[in-house]
Amino acid sequence: MPFIEIAFQAEISRYEDPEFAEYAKRHCNEDPDTRGKAIEELRRLIRERGECNPRRIDDAYLLRFLRCRRFIPALAHKLMVRYEEFRRQNAYLYDCDPFKLTTAEEVYAGVLPESPDNGRIILMRFGQWDVDTVPIEDLVRYALIMDEIAMMQPKLQILGVTIVVDLDGLNLRQVTQLTPTVAGQIVSLMGVNFPLANHCLHIVRYNWLLHSIFYLFKQFMPQAVWSRIHFHGNDVTSLHKHIDPEYLPPELGGRCRHVISTVHWISKINEYKDDFLVKELKELGFKVKS
Repeated sequence: MPFIEIAFQAEISRYEDPEFAEYAKRHCNEDPDTRGKAIEELRRLIRERGECNPRRIDDAYLLRFLRCRRFIPALAHKLMVRYEEFRRQNAYLYDCDPFKLTTAEEVYAGVLPESPDNGRIILMRFGQWDVDTVPIEDLVRYALIMDEIAMMQPKLQILGVTIVVDLDGLNLRQVTQLTPTVAGQIVSLMGVNFPLANHCLHIVRYNWLLHSIFYLFKQFMPQAVWSRIHFHGNDVTSLHKHIDPEYLPPELGGRCRHVISTVHWISKINEYKDDFLVKELKELGFKVKS
């Protein structure tokens, strides 16, 4: 089997690779000797405080939230409450078959190989969005399904993600689609309300319309999130100070030629999905065929 197919199969893996123990300690403050105690503490907080009613409280599920909050049970619990509230308020986003969404390949340009420092790198070309063919809800749903699947994979729970947004071509018609509701959903998916660590958001090749976008988004962003946003304009060397060119495509001055389109990624997840993944997606509310 070609290496790329093996990599796709690994996307639905729940295997806890011992090789990532050091990364887990560095990125998540995870200690095998105290991990069980932290899990039990989080489980106790869920039961005693009654602020949310998660569909699962097994060890593997609770680990997602602990890893995203450096194994501090109180912070993990707050994150879980926000995540459950997001799901309740936005149930309609899950009411779809995620493997049959309107194509958004031009926007979700690609998934790049993981970097030890940046985690998985996601490239978005928001300026390429065709508002006449791709509804804004489907753009949000693409991000949603990517988050939900990534959260199931221990490797990405540990490594997290980094997002590079290319705004070349951004126009007024696209900006007017960004309502406060949509902006809040996008911020939530960036790690504010989801148990998936977002290391940084890098903005490149933008025009004056950027100001109106970020005035809207800033309403929903905690200060800690703003501190992780970097604006580079057309200066790719500025981007390279944060991400090694080895992990960037040629269009951003990089050397990586293994960019997987998001549409291809989703189609391969569909091809290799197992009973566990189908069950999880259905319980979340997605309309997935077995």
